[in-house]
Amino acid sequence: MASTWMMYCQKLLQFQNYTSKINMNYSIIKKRFPKSRPQLSKEYLEIYEEHYKNNRDGKGLTNFLSSYMESWAHKVVSKTENKSNKILEIGAGTLNHLKYEKNYDEYDVVEPFKNLFKESSEKIKINKFYESIFEIDNKSYDRIISIMTFEHLENLPEVVGKCSELLNKDGVMQIAIPCEGEFAFKLGWKLTTAISFRIKYGLDYSKIMSYEHLNTQAEIITVIKNFFKINKFVRSPFILPIKNLSFYCFIQCKKL
Repeated sequence: MASTWMMYCQKLLQFQNYTSKINMNYSIIKKRFPKSRPQLSKEYLEIYEEHYKNNRDGKGLTNFLSSYMESWAHKVVSKTENKSNKILEIGAGTLNHLKYEKNYDEYDVVEPFKNLFKESSEKIKINKFYESIFEIDNKSYDRIISIMTFEHLENLPEVVGKCSELLNKDGVMQIAIPCEGEFAFKLGWKLTTAISFRIKYGLDYSKIMSYEHLNTQAEIITVIKNFFKINKFVRSPFILPIKNLSFYCFIQCKKL
């Protein structure tokens, strides 16, 4: 038991040392973009869409647990005192965030994968669907929100820059992301989703994570700070709301 705890502490220290080194400036981070996804082999591609949709819908025990923990992100994003007449959600997926938003006049979404929402009953609440944020012209929003999306974006700086253009002067951008690149988040999926994925498909879940999560929390925050002023940063309470021990974080920001 003592040796296991010592190994845990050593790994935690290694992660703290690693993450402290990646607090780089924007000019360094920007050179990493646009990023390219690693190729998935045929056996992964055959089950990818099914797995992705099940994950978003919370189907299966580990996906349910993941969705339950992610509900913290939906709740913290929706609790706002800011004007919300016009909302834009980036990466709306299955439209599972809509039930958390109550007061708005227009709700637009950016979601390139139509199969995720084609059967959703929430579609009738959407004012406009976009496949890309760069399709949006001559519009502005009171709130731009995103839940578990920025870690996936190949062209993150361009997307965040466009968000700055689309946000009203007094508007807010609110995003929730996993603490990718930190100890607890990696340990969490290795002990849950990775095991169930191996049992169900006989495949290595780390391949999916490498394909999906292109950006770390530190990279995302660095990019955001180039275009916005962060006025609120909150870590999820599980495991603990401190660096390397939290699974998710919430970032609220205003235009510079």
